[in-house]
Amino acid sequence: MFKKLFLPGLLILLGFVLFTNPTLKEIAAGIAILLFGMIMLEDGFNSFVAGPLQKLLQRATNKLYKSLGLGFLITAVLQSSSLISVIAISFISAGLIGLNAGIGIIFGANIGTTATAWLVSVFGLKVDIASLAMPMLAFGIILVLQKSKKVKGIGHVLAGLGFFFLGIYFMKDGFDTYKETINLADYAMPGITGLMVYTAIGIAITLILQSSSATMALTLTALAVGQITYTNSLAIAIGANIGTTITAIIGSLSANIAGKRLAGAHFVFNIVTGLIALIFIGYLRQFVDFISINFGVAEDNFTFKLSIFHTVFNLIGVAVMVPMINPLVKVLVKVFKEKLEEDLIDYPRFLNQSSMAYPQTAIRALLNETKRLFEESTLKIVAHGLNLHRTDLRSEEKIKKVVEKSREEIDVDIEEMYVQKVKTIYSKIIEYATISQSQFALTPEMTKEFARIKLANRNIVEAIKALGGIRENMNEYLVSPNEHIQKEYDRLRQKVAKVLRELFQLRTAKDPKKHLDKMEKLKGKAEKSDVLLDGTLDELIRERKITSAMATSLANDSINVALISKKLIDAAELIYIKSDTLLEIIEEEKAFK
Repeated sequence: MFKKLFLPGLLILLGFVLFTNPTLKEIAAGIAILLFGMIMLEDGFNSFVAGPLQKLLQRATNKLYKSLGLGFLITAVLQSSSLISVIAISFISAGLIGLNAGIGIIFGANIGTTATAWLVSVFGLKVDIASLAMPMLAFGIILVLQKSKKVKGIGHVLAGLGFFFLGIYFMKDGFDTYKETINLADYAMPGITGLMVYTAIGIAITLILQSSSATMALTLTALAVGQITYTNSLAIAIGANIGTTITAIIGSLSANIAGKRLAGAHFVFNIVTGLIALIFIGYLRQFVDFISINFGVAEDNFTFKLSIFHTVFNLIGVAVMVPMINPLVKVLVKVFKEKLEEDLIDYPRFLNQSSMAYPQTAIRALLNETKRLFEESTLKIVAHGLNLHRTDLRSEEKIKKVVEKSREEIDVDIEEMYVQKVKTIYSKIIEYATISQSQFALTPEMTKEFARIKLANRNIVEAIKALGGIRENMNEYLVSPNEHIQKEYDRLRQKVAKVLRELFQLRTAKDPKKHLDKMEKLKGKAEKSDVLLDGTLDELIRERKITSAMATSLANDSINVALISKKLIDAAELIYIKSDTLLEIIEEEKAFK
């Protein structure tokens, strides 16, 4: 109910305020233009995420200092910590980066947000930004209208910067006009009360604007024309930092456990940083004055001092929290617990709205979910369906001996296992892939990748369905007094068991292709060893070693065993070889055609 009423209520309140205070229209328009510019900036840089940014995030996050630097650099360029937070949550949800790397990016992004304050205080308030914004808008809009995705992206960036500067111009001009009727500085509140009230105002503005950068731009323009005091502006800056955590929390609502943990780290960082700034605000203010004197900043240049303050307390926050990352990760793991495996396997772990933000993260999420379905459920179901234990298949013992000693029936219902452990995940994978494909302008390579993942899952399902067809006969003839039929069913089990052993080894192999080559040979043998065609069945019937009913069962089950082997190997090829290879060879330029 609150969500439904929030937007209409906000619009009604805005309309009432603008109607009763016409002089606020220019400030409101400035905020809207600035936010629109930031949206265009995000759209522009978003068009480049499919290529270099994805590779950058994967390659430059193996060390903490790299993650911090990457978060700072990208946020400073994109002018949006919210965007980098959403990207980080998407990538960590899809399994492309680890939690520690994601935390490093988020910490670095908080330092990167200070770039907005410097951009406004150095350029936005010191030069004729309206004349600077107009050419950017003109060139940007022309480029936006072009067909090339790269050119469109550049156009969005240029137009976004133009609107950003134009918004600052209107806000500054609006505050100047508003000062003629009322001076907000008259409502300044000193002491602890003022600190708490204006921190709350900073949080509220950031919640409404959904951008701490926009809050800082608004605060700096108001400070530049004397509409708020320097002391109160410091509190608003602290509140803006705290308020921006809401964006990360909202972005994590549809994320998996890893994404929620990252949002939790973001929340903890900003709360701790905000508390440090509030508690030691007097000392921080003195430190800012010390820096200003040594760098020649005028005593009354409060916009510069606010930018310095914003930078200093974020740097202090990083310095305090970096040594705490490992303990923080442990706490987050305890707070955001994984469900028990028996509950978790029923539903997808990687498929969520956050990992659907970009085609690469969607593909990676699908691939990870398919691997999990194959490794944690499919191999277990097939092994138990053949009355074989996975520990024996992973051992060095010869397959023939493993099969001969495994005659006790394992209590497993193939259909029930399929419904509980496979069906829901399979349907969600297909749904997720279809929706993801409809959201993006995909390259031919990416379209093939989605198709291959769907095909791998279909192979998994067909293998399990074929297994269900032989289960009853398998259980009956493994303990049959007829040694001939027992021996034939042992041979059938051996064929699949050899494939399973290679698959178990494949999961941790440094050279998976070697195991796939072996399985290809096994698949070829399985397809050719049809008892109906190789003479085995004729001999058994002719010499009256088995009954006609046994012969019929053996003929049908021989085909099913060949099908199980083939489908398992085909799925493995798509999951372990072709998918990973394709993800690596997608060229950046192809992604932007």
